[in-house]
Amino acid sequence: MRKILLTLLFVLFGTTAYADGHCSKPSGSINILANDFPALRTFVETAKGCKGSADFKVTHSSEHNKIAVPALTANPSEFSARIAANSSIVPLMNQDLIRPMDDLVKKYGKGIQDSQLITIDGKVMAVAFMANTQHLYYREDVLKELGIPVPKTYEEVVAASEKIRASGKMQHPYAAAYKAGWNLAEEFVNMFIGHGGEFFKAGTAEPNINNAKGVATLNMLKKLASLSNPDYLTHDSEAIKVEWESGKVALMTLWASRSGTLLDDEGDAKITAATKLTGPATVGGGNIPAATLWWDGFTLAKNRSDSDAEATFIALAHAASNKKMVADAADQAVWLVEGFVPGPKSIGVIEAVKMGAKPYPMLPQMGLMHGALGSEIVEFLQGKESAEQALKDVEAAYISKAKEQGFL
Repeated sequence: MRKILLTLLFVLFGTTAYADGHCSKPSGSINILANDFPALRTFVETAKGCKGSADFKVTHSSEHNKIAVPALTANPSEFSARIAANSSIVPLMNQDLIRPMDDLVKKYGKGIQDSQLITIDGKVMAVAFMANTQHLYYREDVLKELGIPVPKTYEEVVAASEKIRASGKMQHPYAAAYKAGWNLAEEFVNMFIGHGGEFFKAGTAEPNINNAKGVATLNMLKKLASLSNPDYLTHDSEAIKVEWESGKVALMTLWASRSGTLLDDEGDAKITAATKLTGPATVGGGNIPAATLWWDGFTLAKNRSDSDAEATFIALAHAASNKKMVADAADQAVWLVEGFVPGPKSIGVIEAVKMGAKPYPMLPQMGLMHGALGSEIVEFLQGKESAEQALKDVEAAYISKAKEQGFL
């Protein structure tokens, strides 16, 4: 994980132009699974420009995490590549579903920086091409009208939201992606890290969340939820973006990769002009953000032919080292590609790095913890059980899965 942080610092605070990626017009079959947001569509479209005579298909889906493991377990696997991130590479590694790329990097990796190579157990298992984090967005006009300073902590976010509600301007002034499941669990992960929490007892896979920091995390999530749309448990990133663009929200925690569509020329010009970005908030008196740093990168399926792997790598490596792409789409992402020049829409990630945000934990058992959190803290937010009981349920659900898979 130290390598990831060095990559971010290097790319954000000192870049030089480099040649575009090598493109040797491959043949074979390329089939890519990816999440669905503008930067990934741009990346995949750039890769398509280097497909040669290869058959090229892509599936963009918000359900990519559910699709990936079953699709790559098949032999041959449904996809030749999976666009993955810190967390989503772990289950692929655990089940031996992706292949090392060292030989392909050596042969076709011209233009890819060493700092983009995600090395696990001494082997290159992914090539990173963008960085991401969640951070605060705010309506400058609303805050100025009510004399509210830009919040720097979640306690200040709560106070600001309460003042906005009391003014009558907005009934549900705060929004975050609290959709039950993966999104909700990610909000817990961020807030728990902000409180200084450690998910597992040192050097073990034993859970370590049923404690004062876990309770404080849940209580803050519940307070923020009470200031959000009552349907918050159904709201993912796209849903809260719609809420923002409709003028119903003044403070929001959202991915940096969504900033491009919030600040484009579409939608209400007044809201767009008043939409400002700032770094992630801290919480509980802590000095690191209640947020996690992420990388997105490509991996290659193990259960596909060598020719498909080679064709896929050539196309994706072309995109992962393409200076024209990062120049044309500089507002879509913080690209980990040499030649990228950060702009105003990159401020959330830049601030997160400066503040010392931690990367999402790349631990083999973290996916099981994330899954347990996403399902077991819902009843607490609905007022059906105590924080302590919810955390007890999370640990029980995690322990059951961890024993099944041999972590405990």
